[in-house]
Amino acid sequence: MDSSASAGQRFGVALFTLAGMAARDLEATLRLVAAAGYREVEFFGPYPFSAPESIAGWQAVAARLGIAGHAWYGHSPAEVRAMLDRLDLGAPAAHTDLATAQTRMPQLADAAATLGHRYVIVPSVMEFGLTTLDDYRRLALELNRIGAIAAAHGVRFGYHNHGYEQAPIAGQVPLDVLLDATDPALVTFELDVFWMIAGGGDPCDYLTRWPGRFALMHLKDMAQPVRFADRGQTMAEMMALFPQMRDAGDGVLDLAAIVRCARQCGVGHLLLERDLAAEPEQTLRRSFTALCAAR
Repeated sequence: MDSSASAGQRFGVALFTLAGMAARDLEATLRLVAAAGYREVEFFGPYPFSAPESIAGWQAVAARLGIAGHAWYGHSPAEVRAMLDRLDLGAPAAHTDLATAQTRMPQLADAAATLGHRYVIVPSVMEFGLTTLDDYRRLALELNRIGAIAAAHGVRFGYHNHGYEQAPIAGQVPLDVLLDATDPALVTFELDVFWMIAGGGDPCDYLTRWPGRFALMHLKDMAQPVRFADRGQTMAEMMALFPQMRDAGDGVLDLAAIVRCARQCGVGHLLLERDLAAEPEQTLRRSFTALCAAR
């Protein structure tokens, strides 16, 4: 196997990168991912069984982002698994929302078993009302509770940072509180490089200080070093930074150092995520080349 193919087995794609394309033709999108050299994909919800309030909330967000469709785009989990198998793609993880993780874990686990997901990840919990350190401690208890239920159903539960956890409260960084107060046996983490930096954090610092706690990572580049205007705790603040996202290798981040650090510190799945890429084919191919060079 040539070196780029070998490296390709080490990188995947979060399908939020290709949300519009996947809504039009999921299998063609997966075929493009495989042809570009990636070997894994990460799905996102909501799902047919998601909490009703989550489905309603997603409709508003999707309209704002200009995308349609979600999860399996009208296909059953078995049909999606057949597509993955035909293309020799794995699907180690899927995103869900907090309400669905709280109330629909058996259904999530059933789908995960069919699709081959090892992890179900909650990417944002802004609805939790995170204004004090005690709020984050309450969140940690809830993540532990959900993690125990997930483990009983055969999947690993995880939390994805979104930057607002980096804004200090009373002299402490909330993400540190979450890492301290969650049980490593019950809760893993997915580190998003862009959002951590936007919140004022350093990915390599977190990976080094918390080895083994981050099982997955989202990789994208940044046009210039940017920070949230405030705490980063609103959709408007997040969307304001979308224009600063770049394909891997086209920005200012030292992705080679981040990838090396991730591998040394136990990150098992490195996933490209250029949110709603405007030129998805170019994003896939250019980023794959850059990530292979960063290995």
